[in-house]
Amino acid sequence: MVTPPAFDDLIHAPNRLQITAMLAPVEALDFATVRETLQISDSVLSKHVRVLVEAGYVRATKTPHGSRTRTWLTLTPEGRSALDGHLTELRRIAAMASTR
Repeated sequence: MVTPPAFDDLIHAPNRLQITAMLAPVEALDFATVRETLQISDSVLSKHVRVLVEAGYVRATKTPHGSRTRTWLTLTPEGRSALDGHLTELRRIAAMASTR
């Protein structure tokens, strides 16, 4: 099922837009990689991930890694559809600004 293009306020927040965009081309990314790429703290990333998980856009999976646990983030099919619709709508809006 394809979601029609729609501006998604939940995804539009800059950090959440970057998180979903980073996850789109890969199967999964670990929490630390996302945090380091965005140059934000654990707590800031955790808050944004929680919002995306609660919306069903991202899945967070914990796996053992030595004596620690590693958290992997995956964009769900619903999240991918929402991101695609949001980006399509942003492109439509940007096209209105074109003077050509």
